Formats: sequence, structure tokens, C-alpha cells
Amino acid sequence: MKITELFPDVITEDMECEFKAVLNSENPVKWAKTIVGFANSNGGILFVGVSNDLEAFGINLDEIDKTKNLVAQINDRHIFPHVKLRYMMRSVDANAERFVLAINVLPSESIVRYREGDFKETVFVKGNGNATPDTPEDIISLSRRKFGVDNETSEVLYIETEWTGYAALCREFRKDSSEPTIKELQNEEIVSKDGYAKTGFLMFKDGYDGDDTLVCCRLWRGKTKTGAVLDSGRFKGPLHTVFKETLTFIERNTKTGWKKTENGGREEIRSYPKEALREALVNAIAHRDYSIAGTQIDVDIFSDRIDIVSPGSWLLPRPYEDYPIGSIPSVRRNTIIAACLDVANLMERGGTGFQAMINSYEGYGDDKQPGVLIYPGFLDLRLFDLLFQEELYPEELTDIDKVIELLKESPKSVKDLQAVTRFKSRSRFLAAILNPMIEQGVVYREGSARSPTSVIKLKEKEQE
Repeated sequence: MKITELFPDVITEDMECEFKAVLNSENPVKWAKTIVGFANSNGGILFVGVSNDLEAFGINLDEIDKTKNLVAQINDRHIFPHVKLRYMMRSVDANAERFVLAINVLPSESIVRYREGDFKETVFVKGNGNATPDTPEDIISLSRRKFGVDNETSEVLYIETEWTGYAALCREFRKDSSEPTIKELQNEEIVSKDGYAKTGFLMFKDGYDGDDTLVCCRLWRGKTKTGAVLDSGRFKGPLHTVFKETLTFIERNTKTGWKKTENGGREEIRSYPKEALREALVNAIAHRDYSIAGTQIDVDIFSDRIDIVSPGSWLLPRPYEDYPIGSIPSVRRNTIIAACLDVANLMERGGTGFQAMINSYEGYGDDKQPGVLIYPGFLDLRLFDLLFQEELYPEELTDIDKVIELLKESPKSVKDLQAVTRFKSRSRFLAAILNPMIEQGVVYREGSARSPTSVIKLKEKEQE
């Protein structure tokens, strides 16, 4: 069957359509550049299950699921900002066993890049039947017709009286309690030389009401999200307001205690050091991916920890566990938002913010140290409660017992199971807890290990 029988308006590969037999997972740039090129132009359709001579042989449903998951993974990890996609299937046989998968790529409002390796980025544009790297001249042309999330010059003139909340933030946290001058803002490229605010700085403007600054906070009764929510808050508006309201929510839902000092006195101790909380929240605001519509930062307070989860993939070339504690390189996803926080003395310029969190937990065991959990599409920065005592809770269980008890309620994702254990590293949790349980036949996985919808279930004999 020819592709024209399924899609009569498709004649050949051109500026708006391209054919692929399959999508290669080993060398994704070969086809991902087409998606980037479509997004940087007027959109287009990538047909999978079609040969170059227009023969629509199709792929089966299992291959379609794998293809969708692969596209979602590459879009999440390598394409920035993430492109918007729509899928359509059409059967090529009477038994409806094989299908052509049409991946409809919508045009992007900002310049889309393909990122690979050690921070190497390429801008592709769609040609007649192929996608090629953009020339510097073409990139300049693209930037003039598209608007970025953070670093583009807006049409809003900077007027001091319209950024009073940001000025107050600077007065509170700068060592000299001063407000930034227009010259300082221009030197940091937050404001252009002719006085216009960059798009990232607009998020600090009085009265800003965009949905992209939303932070959702919840206080849970126990160690998982299966318990009752005791308190909650949704904060949006200017970033400086959201930042302070979130800190206030955390403060009212955490404890202060005392510990004995060497000289026999007492020293105040907080559930979470102020420096660690501030750095963690600032990190989430500065590094979240604001190009992903409909997402927010989530702050979940459990009995033993706080999880601050922000949208956006891990930008560094190696996993978090591969970097020595306190030596994570600084890579800024949003340069202007980070610069605004720099000026307010809220963000460490040298990339030492995570080191400050580590320092604030100095003297406590490995089980209390801050950590980063990396998942497709978001990051979880985890801080542990210094006042939490396991013996105050009725369930004095091992990590394996906790996993089994949670699975007795219902099937759970690996992420949910890891959350009730002491393991901050997903790989270590799998190696030490889950994989041995699977090998011993205590639990089993339903779905592919690479599928975001797969869950872990308890064997029937363990339910008793």
C-alpha cells in the first residue's frame, strides 16, 4: 500500500512531511533533527512505517508503543524547549495489525535546539525532504521571529516603580540592604542597554500573573502520598512573592528542637537548616524548565523529609551519583532568572549553592545528607528532617518491609517505592532492594522497565 492511499494529500517528502521506516534508538539525532526542524518552521508530520519509495508497510502496536516512548524520551532529554506533538495511526491491512504512525509536530514559539554530549547544542531547520544545521544568519533570523522563555528582550520598559517587590527582595537579602541600580541590572543583562526588561525579569515584575511560576505545597501525614493531606497551598505570581510564600508554608509546617552541646548547654536545631531550604528552593526556581506548559514546582513535606520537585531534565553529562559530594558543576538553564537571583544575593555565582546545602548538614550521617533524584522530565531535590526519629512512629520496619507494606495497598511505581526507603539514588535502590525482591519472586514488574506506566506488584503469597 502506498502512503497516498492513507493520506491523499501526501505526495512526497517536502517541507512539511518526511518518511521513516523505523526510529533508531542508537542514533536518535538522525530522526530527531527532523522534529526540531519542523518545530523551527511551520510544523510538519513525520511518518513512521513508510519507506522512501512511499510504501506504507506499517509497524505493529508493540512497535508503536516503543516508538512513542522513544520520542517522548528524546524530546524530554535532548530537545529544548520541548516540542508539542500529536499522534495519529492508520491501519495498512484489513486485520488492523500494522499501522502507519503519524507524528504531527507543532511549530514552536521559541528557537528549538537539539542538545547532545557535553552541552553541545544544534539548531536544525527543515529543508525539502531533510533537516540541516542552521547557519548563524538563519539563527539570528529565527530569533527575531520567535520569543524565548528567559533571555529575549521584551517590549516592556523597565520602570523602578513597577518592580518594587523585587527591590524589597534585594533589600532583604543583600548584605548592604540596597536596591539594584539600573546600571547594575544592565551590566547583568537583565535589562537591555536601551532600558527594556528581559523576558525572565518580567517574572519578577509587580502584578505578574503567569501560570508558569506556580508552586504547589502539601503537608502529608506520613512518609508517602497515600496518607491524608494536612495542609496545602498554591502560590503563583511574581517569583519573589512565590519564593517567600513557599518558605513561609514550609516554616509553619516544620519543627524546631534542641540538642545538648559539649559544654552542657543547649543549642537550637531546626528540622531543616534555613540555608538548605533557601538554596533548594532557589535552585528549583532558577533551573526549572519554564518551556513545559502546564507544570509547576511541587513541594511535598513528609514526616521524615521534604521533596522539592521541578520540571526539567538533568543537564549535566553524567548522573548525579558520579559527582563527588559538593562538586556538582553549575549549569544554568535560565540565565536571566539566575542573574536576578544573583543580584538579590540569593544564588551562588560560583555554582556553590549545593555545597552550601551540604555544609548545613555537616556532622550528620549519610542517611541525612541532601540528594538529587533524577527522573525523565523532572528533578527531585530531597532534604531530610534532622529531628525525625523512627522510634516515634509505630512502623519500625526495614526498607523491604516498607516496600511490601506499601504494595499491599496497591501496585506502585518504582519512584513511589523508593520514596519510603532511605535510598536517595534510584540505581542503588534497584540494586539493593527491588531487583533482589524480583529475583526472589517476592514482587514482579508489570510492563517494560523503560515504560513510565510500568508498576511493581506483590506476588499473591506475599499479600497474605
